[in-house]
Amino acid sequence: MALYLIAFNDEWVPDLTEAEIRERGAAGRALIEEMTAAGVFVFSDGALDASTVVCSVDPSSGSPVFTDGPFTETKEHLGGLLIADVPDDAAARYWAGRVAMAVGWPQEVHRFPHSRA
Repeated sequence: MALYLIAFNDEWVPDLTEAEIRERGAAGRALIEEMTAAGVFVFSDGALDASTVVCSVDPSSGSPVFTDGPFTETKEHLGGLLIADVPDDAAARYWAGRVAMAVGWPQEVHRFPHSRA
């Protein structure tokens, strides 16, 4: 088994009504239940955007320097993530496709380098 990150950028999420957000959330929770039953779910969380940044840490001076907000100016922010423990890239793609369809916006798939697939 290998660990995969399935994640999305906050700017990929379309503007949604409260009803649409509830609907997508219910679909996402149902998929997490299915992934848990299949034994591939590890962790997920979301609703991350620029407002959730606590701080940035820069080690370049030889000690950590903490600053409020993002270190670099960017409009890209991690919007949410899911960690799946699956046998291979094909299985990671399958579940990422299911996530994308459940929530309705694009996802990226990354294999953690220490994992073997």
